[in-house]
Amino acid sequence: VLKFKGFGNAANITLGLPIIRTSVDHGTALELAGTGKADSGSLHTAITTATEMVRAQVRTQSRANAKAN
Repeated sequence: VLKFKGFGNAANITLGLPIIRTSVDHGTALELAGTGKADSGSLHTAITTATEMVRAQVRTQSRANAKAN
């Protein structure tokens, strides 16, 4: 697992899997559920990072396909 970015806006990236996997960089914080006090920064970072990784993967595959043809 690789931690990416800084506190409050961090994400975990799991390397070595056949899929792209990111997650928030904190526990469940169930005591905050329904209080409106939860910070979504880490979730936003995890989703944005996964999206960027998918886009990079698609670009790489497109270039490889273009060279093969």
